[in-house]
Amino acid sequence: MWRFRLIPDNTKVPFLRLRRTFFIVSIVLAVLSVAVLLGRGLNFGIDFAGGILIEVGTEREADIGQMRSALTGLGLGEIALQEFGSPNEVLIRIERQPGDAGAQQVAVTAVREALSANYSDTLSYRRVETVGPKVGGELIQAGIIAVVVSVFLMLVYIWFRFELPFAIGAVIALLHDVLLSLGIFAALGLEFNLPIVAAILLIVGYSMNDTVVVYDRVRENLRKYKTLPLLELLNKSVNETLARTVITSATTMLALLALLIFGGAVIRDFSFAMIWGVIVGTYSSIFIAGALLLYVQPQRGGQKKTVGQAERTAAIDDDSPPARFAAEPEPAAALPEPEAPVANVADIARAADAAEAALAQEGEEGPEPEPAGSRRQRRASSARERKRRRRKRGKR
Repeated sequence: MWRFRLIPDNTKVPFLRLRRTFFIVSIVLAVLSVAVLLGRGLNFGIDFAGGILIEVGTEREADIGQMRSALTGLGLGEIALQEFGSPNEVLIRIERQPGDAGAQQVAVTAVREALSANYSDTLSYRRVETVGPKVGGELIQAGIIAVVVSVFLMLVYIWFRFELPFAIGAVIALLHDVLLSLGIFAALGLEFNLPIVAAILLIVGYSMNDTVVVYDRVRENLRKYKTLPLLELLNKSVNETLARTVITSATTMLALLALLIFGGAVIRDFSFAMIWGVIVGTYSSIFIAGALLLYVQPQRGGQKKTVGQAERTAAIDDDSPPARFAAEPEPAAALPEPEAPVANVADIARAADAAEAALAQEGEEGPEPEPAGSRRQRRASSARERKRRRRKRGKR
C-alpha cells in the first residue's frame, strides 16, 4: 500500500558540508538583531514601560479618527489608538502622568468624559489598566532573570545528561534563537510585554528539546561507529533525526497558525513569537547545533572519564607488569641436587664379593628367620632368599 511520507527514510543531505554557509547566515542575522536592538530598541508595552491602557468597545465600527480628535486637546501627552481584534474594539494607550495613582485616575476620567461628549456612538469600557514605572522596571528585571536562569539551567542539564562539549553547543544554539527572536520584535516594532517573555521561555524549551533529540542520536552513533570520521557521523545523525524534527515542527506550526488566525489580537503577538521561535529553533537544531560539535570535539564512546580513568586506561594499554607485581623480588633459582659420586670398578667388585660371602654365610647358618620390620625390608629379605636357593641348585 502506498504511503505518503513528508521526509523519506535514509536521507543523505550534506548538512554539515554546508556549515560555513549557515554559520555566515546566522552571524549576519545575529549582528543585525543586535544593531536593531541597540538602535531602535524594543517596543515595551504597558507591562514594562508603565502608563494607562484603556480598551473601548463600540456598537458599530469604530471611527478611530474621531476618537483621536476628541482626545487630542486633553494635554495628556502621547496618546496611541489602534484597532484591537475587531473593527468595533479600540485600544487606547496613554503615557504615564506625573504624580501618584490619583493623577492616573484623573487622566482616565478625563478620557471617558471626552469620548462621551465628542463621540456619537455608545461606548463600553472593557478594560482599564495602570502600571507605574517602578513596577515596569521590576518586570523587565524579572523577565531578564527568567531568561538567563533558564538558559543556565539548560546548560547544567545538558552537561549532566551528555558532557560539556554538548552543553556548549546547545547553549550557543539557544542564545542564537533568543537573539533572533528579540531582533525580529525590534525590527517589526511589535509590542513587547509579559506574554512575549513567556513565549521566549517556551522557545528556549522547544529549541532545547529539538537539540537534545539530535545530540542523543549523536551520542548513540559515537558509541556505534568508533572509527567513522566525526563530520560523517554528525551528518548521519542529523539525517536520521530529520524526519522527526520536521514533522514535530510542522504539527506545532499548524496549532500556532490556528491561534494566529483565529485567536484574536490579544494573543496575536504571542502566536507570532511562537511561530518565529519554532522556525528558528528547527533551523538551529539542524544546521547549527550539530555543526558546533565539530569544533568542541565530544569524546568517542559517549562516556566521560572519571577521576583516575586515564591512569587505569594507560595501565591497561601498557604491556609492562603492574607496579605491585614488579616490586616483588623474583623467586630464587632452585639449587641443583648434588650428584651421586661415581663408583669405580674396584669398589663394585669388592661390593659383589662381600654380598656373595654374606649369602654363603647365611646358607650355612640355615633358613633365614621371618623378617621383621618394614615392608621394604621384608621384600629385600625375600629376594636374597630366592638368590640363595638358585645358587644351591646350581652347585648340585
